[in-house]
Amino acid sequence: MIDLIENGFDVISVDNLSRGSLRMLQGVEKVVGRPVKNYRVDLCNLEDTEAVFIENPDLIGVIHFAAYKSVPESVKEPLKYFRNNLNSLVNILQCAQEYDVNNFVFSSSCSVYGNAKKLPVDETASLAEPESPYARTKQMGEAICSDFSRQNKRFQATLLRYFNPVGAHPSSLLGELQETPENLVPVITQTAIGKRKEMQIFGNDYPTRDGSCIRDYIHVMDIANAHTRALQYLIKGLNKENCEVFNLGSGNGVSVLELIAAFEKISGQKLNYKVGPRRPGDVVQVYANNNKAETKLGWHAKYNLEQMMETAWNWELALKHESEKVKLN
Repeated sequence: MIDLIENGFDVISVDNLSRGSLRMLQGVEKVVGRPVKNYRVDLCNLEDTEAVFIENPDLIGVIHFAAYKSVPESVKEPLKYFRNNLNSLVNILQCAQEYDVNNFVFSSSCSVYGNAKKLPVDETASLAEPESPYARTKQMGEAICSDFSRQNKRFQATLLRYFNPVGAHPSSLLGELQETPENLVPVITQTAIGKRKEMQIFGNDYPTRDGSCIRDYIHVMDIANAHTRALQYLIKGLNKENCEVFNLGSGNGVSVLELIAAFEKISGQKLNYKVGPRRPGDVVQVYANNNKAETKLGWHAKYNLEQMMETAWNWELALKHESEKVKLN
């Protein structure tokens, strides 16, 4: 939202806060200096979703983030993921068609590649059998967007395949807010701050340079800027196809152990971790070829690994400071 507003867009939010917090909207308000209207709507409810479109007849585009995203949870509860991630998308597309909102940005995931045969992986790679129901919903979501744009010639979409978003806003007013996160970086920072006694590395016997999984980490602010550019790209009519796919990654593969080492370096904290068995749904390694996004969207990843970890750690420190102030009061 911040990047969109800073680039001249008027933004509304639709979030039922089932996985979010008003704290994030308040953080946005502090950064941009004005409130952002949020509709507390479940996008799986078509009638409530349609009401948002009716109340905002001047909409020019939609950026669709609303999805459950936990790989382990999706393995345990696949129907929950299919119901939420797919029904919400279909409802939004139906409303977009009915109310003639034809610029659409879809948040997808590098998980659609599975265990890619060639690295770095580019957008032309064949999609592998998904390693989790979450990944399958992203493959299916992309297919739905593609089929819809083929049928509705006025509709145009960009599908952004995130690699591993990390970090926080440099102001430390916004960041990931979960009591029990599953993503690696907040698990690292929570362990360092003492919220967790220790953390676990899921497997050190993979066929990689140090035995741990390899991922491509990308700062959340770089991800945010890519969405702004993707929307501008569509509005300006620069797209040659109704539905295009872009990788959003740094282009560098970083192992779990290397990520931990980077955090220990910038924070001065020694992490307490142990090695456990592999986790169902995890791919061995994946990292991006991001040339297409750089060339067509004019997008570049600006934050390096140290800056990613530094902003994540500063956010964790800010949360601790805030908690201590509450206790004193």
